[in-house]
Amino acid sequence: MRKLMLALIASLFSVTASAQAACIGGGSFQTCCDSSGNNYTVNRMGSYTQMNGYNARTGSQWSETTNTLGNTTFYNGQTNGHSWNMIQQNYGGMQTYSGTNSAGQYFYHTCTQFGGCN
Repeated sequence: MRKLMLALIASLFSVTASAQAACIGGGSFQTCCDSSGNNYTVNRMGSYTQMNGYNARTGSQWSETTNTLGNTTFYNGQTNGHSWNMIQQNYGGMQTYSGTNSAGQYFYHTCTQFGGCN
């Protein structure tokens, strides 16, 4: 479970971890496709972001919204009809991540600048 959550956290910071994406559009709206055939759209409105995508390898469709208020970012998503959510809070050199994964399991992790993640 710990490895799964760390992978989820890492994936949130890199939409195209293994493939370079080519995007069309500007700062507020983009549509992207990578060399693996994955595609997604990104719509930004201030602190709110909406993403929708398709994973070519698995055939899954996904969506994610994020909204940042101060030091807290709220993530809500859905993959093939299964919802998940996460709250990320930043405190200087420390971040906390808590939420529910798409299997309905609660998680909580803390990451520090020098100590890694638990």
